[in-house]
Amino acid sequence: MKKLKVGIIGAGNIATSAHLPAYQQLTDIVEVVAIADIVLERAQDAANKYGIPHAYASVEELIANEPDVDYIDICVWTAAHAPVAIAAAKAGKDILCEKPLAATLEQGLAVEKAVKEAGVKFMLAVVTRYGAEQQKMVELRDEGKFGEIYYAKTSYVRRRGTPGGWFTDKELAGGGPVLDIGVHAIDRTWYLMGRPTPISVSAETSYRIGDYQTKGVGRWEPFGKGNGVFNTEDSASVFFRFEGGKSMVAEIAWAINGTESATTLIYGSKAGCTFEPLTIYGEDAEGYLSTEKPEVTPNNYFVEEIRHFVNCVNTGATPISPIDDAVTVQRMLDGIYRSAEQHAEVKL
Repeated sequence: MKKLKVGIIGAGNIATSAHLPAYQQLTDIVEVVAIADIVLERAQDAANKYGIPHAYASVEELIANEPDVDYIDICVWTAAHAPVAIAAAKAGKDILCEKPLAATLEQGLAVEKAVKEAGVKFMLAVVTRYGAEQQKMVELRDEGKFGEIYYAKTSYVRRRGTPGGWFTDKELAGGGPVLDIGVHAIDRTWYLMGRPTPISVSAETSYRIGDYQTKGVGRWEPFGKGNGVFNTEDSASVFFRFEGGKSMVAEIAWAINGTESATTLIYGSKAGCTFEPLTIYGEDAEGYLSTEKPEVTPNNYFVEEIRHFVNCVNTGATPISPIDDAVTVQRMLDGIYRSAEQHAEVKL
């Protein structure tokens, strides 16, 4: 396999706390040759810390000066995903893009158009698809272990966990917890269900807690100062309908007066499961109820995600989180906000 060269766009927390440490474990298959950030000093700091040869102030500057880069890894705020991805596609570069695809469905469709017109490979970095337990579940699902999967429940709920900075500015983030953490729960669960075709969604979002001043609570702070804008939702309750009479319930919150949870429950006609640890609820060969916990070796989600993309670039294989999936999930997220605005079920 060819050792690939990657240029990273964005030198904030997700790059420096997740992607770059993962690349350090994959030096045999991929090399970070450049990093760019709209704050050049931030890119230079990351370059110095991680031994990256070059730092730039924009994706355009990086591409112009690093023509041998094989792909672009996008780690910027959500509203910048689309312009960066489109610039990379037009330059003929393959793309690994942090979740969600974009701040709006319109932006996501523009990325899809650019990617398909350029014929480049695109993978959405929805990292929880790449966990060892999730991949084991998919293996068993494809063997027929669960029968027909027809219902799922998922949650990503924090009691007090609203990030700071740009995350609460809708213009930059696109939305609140739905786009930040809800995308993980919804994408993972939809993927594990076998990616049924979504037909509608009914949802409500809440703006009731807002910029809380709760004592003794820390915040995830992105690099750089925020602009004081706080116009995103606190939480959302969601019900998806899929073709074939299948459905999913999702609960998402940055801030809510209740118990924290991060769960996914899958229900099939033969068996169901939960995670952490992967536990399967079904019947044994003699017809008695059974509870199994398959042995699964833990992995580093980010390392496996990047390893998978590098392999796909080298072999031409389609990633397990391709542009088509990214657009479908963006439609589902967009539908949550449309439904909440109308206080009614909407078509997807």
